[in-house]
Amino acid sequence: MAAPNKGRRPAAGGQSKPGRALAFILIAMVALTGGMFLSHTTTPRLGIDLAGGTSITLKAKAEPGQESAINKKNMDTAVSIMNRRVNGLGVSEAEVQTQGSDNIIVNIPKGTNSEQARQQVGQTAKLYFRPVLTAQATAAPTPSASPSAPGKATPSGAPSASGKPTPTASAKGTPNAGKASASTKPQGRALTDALKASGSPTPGASKSGTPAPDPSASGDAAAAAKLQAQFAALDCSTKEARSKAGEGAKPTDPTVACDKDGQEKFILGPAEVDGTDVSKSQAVINQNGQWIVQMDFTSGGSKKFAAITGKLSQQQYPNNRFAITLDNQVVSAPTVSSTLSGSAEISGSFNQSSAQDLANVLSYGALPLSFQEQSVTTVTAALGADQLHAGLIAGAIGLALVIIYLVAYYRGLAAIAILSLVVSAILTYAIMTLLGPAISFALNLPAVCGAIVAIGITADSFIVYFERIRDEIREGRTLRPAVERAWPRARRTILVSDFVSFLAAAVLFVVTVGKVQGFAFTLGLTTLLDVVVVFLFTKPVMTLLARRKFFASGHPWSGLDPKRLGAKPPLRRARRTTSAPVDNPKEA
Repeated sequence: MAAPNKGRRPAAGGQSKPGRALAFILIAMVALTGGMFLSHTTTPRLGIDLAGGTSITLKAKAEPGQESAINKKNMDTAVSIMNRRVNGLGVSEAEVQTQGSDNIIVNIPKGTNSEQARQQVGQTAKLYFRPVLTAQATAAPTPSASPSAPGKATPSGAPSASGKPTPTASAKGTPNAGKASASTKPQGRALTDALKASGSPTPGASKSGTPAPDPSASGDAAAAAKLQAQFAALDCSTKEARSKAGEGAKPTDPTVACDKDGQEKFILGPAEVDGTDVSKSQAVINQNGQWIVQMDFTSGGSKKFAAITGKLSQQQYPNNRFAITLDNQVVSAPTVSSTLSGSAEISGSFNQSSAQDLANVLSYGALPLSFQEQSVTTVTAALGADQLHAGLIAGAIGLALVIIYLVAYYRGLAAIAILSLVVSAILTYAIMTLLGPAISFALNLPAVCGAIVAIGITADSFIVYFERIRDEIREGRTLRPAVERAWPRARRTILVSDFVSFLAAAVLFVVTVGKVQGFAFTLGLTTLLDVVVVFLFTKPVMTLLARRKFFASGHPWSGLDPKRLGAKPPLRRARRTTSAPVDNPKEA
């Protein structure tokens, strides 16, 4: 016969060491709260309906002879691309939607870099890769002429004609070599020669590979001289002037352009690669700890990019550069050191922001239409603030009713439920606050509704567990075994219920856009936190309190009074009796 199992109590699916779970969740709360203060972010980021923001209206502009291009399909495509552009900047809760047949409204919440987002959303022309025929620094104060800004170090790298480090394009894994050389002004025949050397046709020539006629025997010299005159007169000092540079130029013609900062101006050859040939672009950190931009091309784009970089790599600076233009403004002009094909990387003195901006432009640069900015207005949060105030009052009333019900029905057990709600609230608040700077999560009105709905989901989990414990007590068991026996069944029910809620939130998040996603995200987050709180706080606290006399003895105010619950008498094992004498006591 087996020896009795002395000094051991079966856990029945429960936790043998509840202190560990409580220590874990306490550490998590301290870490999250400490992270809030260390990041100097103590309040959640608010959406445009609560905090206000910027609203941009863009109007589709019909190109000559292409008036039919303004249609629903192209407008929907433009909305999709703009939405990805804004999200590529890390802006969450932004809204991009059509208005009428030819307008697009972009709403950007306060607290983000709205000016940066405005510039990228407003860049609606197509993206092109053009060879650089010549480049020249614009008139700008030199370091010796003006004091340098305090606290700013001179960037390292090879300076271009403008004094800025020149980005370098190379195949992935190929070391980049900086190029430093002053640019020159080609005059007349020199500009024509530069066009020929780059493999590009001169103005008026065919791009099919037909050699350009001699300038002395045709009008090419006059066209080159006209282009040179435009280059000499080009003003890059203001944003308006930069946007008008090369206005009206066709992709198949050379043109003049400014860089986006107005520090350098260019004569560019015809477009060799279209922005639609870029399949993917991303900002990453290389092995040297420097930010670079990686590009992948489509099969057709790979062939075209290999052809142009093969020609440029044989040229001298600055004719070994290609310019990435958007709205005919140069967003980057890296040098080329070798023939590139399916994938390439652009390196230079990038920081995280500039690398992500360039990658964003490369990824989402091509739009099927051109747009003109109609208006930029500031949105106030007065209406949203009133709605938030009303929503918070409704939430507070609902929470108060839940607490009153818990106290009236569960009495002492209500303290455990209230403490669990407090823990859940702390975790939810801290995570939402930290998600603001981390993934640009913004709390809008639907998200607040999701948090309020979560109160009922969390309270439901406590009720399931408490009722299982009370059922065990009704069966005649004492509290400590009842707590452990009730847990496996309650745990199963809680997990199934929370899984259904989380699945609904996930589906809603995937199939919707805009503010409804905020509701789905908050609902899904609080559902996950409900599981964490019930497993790591509610159950361990219940295990510890079951050892206290107030609950273990079934005090009337504990909520676990056997008499009040109508418990059955304790089950006792009947002793086996016999009238015959027993020779061996061990057999009894």
